[in-house]
Amino acid sequence: MPALSRPDELPDELPEEVQRKLVERGITTVDELALRVELERRLPAYTLYRLTPAASRRWKCKYRLMFGDTYLDCQTVAEAYARALLAIMPES
Repeated sequence: MPALSRPDELPDELPEEVQRKLVERGITTVDELALRVELERRLPAYTLYRLTPAASRRWKCKYRLMFGDTYLDCQTVAEAYARALLAIMPES
């Protein structure tokens, strides 16, 4: 496991099921930057929030990504980008 700079910081590793679904849809590079670039190519507008500590405790997540009438709560930025991609891409 990689060393963490802060105790509350999580590694950028995606859950296995999310990685598997991305690969099924043809996305094999799953680092944060590659996912952001792919999302911005497919989705013209979205908003990513880093939640406050109080909101984070309430909703059990650290980030919220919103687009259209959809919102996704996630633990990492990479996970938020990945789940947004999965939400907008049709299953193959």
